[in-house]
Amino acid sequence: MSRPFSPRTFSSPMAFTRVNGKIRAREVRVIDSDKKQLGVLSLGEAITLARSKGVDLVEIAPNAMPPVCWLVDYGKFRYEQAKREKESRKHQHATKVKEVQLSPKIDPHDLGVKRDHAIGFLCEDMKVKVALKFRGREMAHTELGFEVVQKFLADIAAYGHPDYEPKLIGRGITVMITPLPRNKRAKTPRQTEGVGAAPLPPPRVEDVHRSAPVQIERPPRPQPVEPELSGFANNPFAELEINR
Repeated sequence: MSRPFSPRTFSSPMAFTRVNGKIRAREVRVIDSDKKQLGVLSLGEAITLARSKGVDLVEIAPNAMPPVCWLVDYGKFRYEQAKREKESRKHQHATKVKEVQLSPKIDPHDLGVKRDHAIGFLCEDMKVKVALKFRGREMAHTELGFEVVQKFLADIAAYGHPDYEPKLIGRGITVMITPLPRNKRAKTPRQTEGVGAAPLPPPRVEDVHRSAPVQIERPPRPQPVEPELSGFANNPFAELEINR
């Protein structure tokens, strides 16, 4: 009959900590809650002592002869262990490696873009791997590739240093660059872009108000010209031309 898969166990040391009756040793070295050694006791005596004090018997050094146990509340012990592991993971820094690819006939503008990318990676505490590949007949003039790599290294010397001299491996040149310490590294280009520009003062509260509606002055409308009145309502001689 097939057996079910066993559950996965975590790599945390708390997953393998033995407590009270799970301890397998016959004799243990007991440490009090105040971290004072009480000597070597049998397992039964140690468990009875832990119960009398209202705590647990926690095995903290199983490989010692005899194993070392601590009289402490197991819940408090787990909390302290988890807190220490969290702090240790916070200070751990996983090294990341970024790759920058070059060519012997790279354009100066493209080389500047690659250099800026490498500087950005180094300022973020990442390693940079520079890889220059030769194609076809370019292998006949490998010195041109080394010149490009050396120029690239000189441009980023203020931010990182090569771990070794550029090497020709196969059909390419490779070199690994490690960032300099922050106290010896040049300032990040992003921090130096805005130097010298005076910041604008924040607006005052009394200056922020609603603007009054703008009144637009319109030109006066032309008044209609009233015709001159004569003695007759319908003057028959109004349109008569007189030749003198």
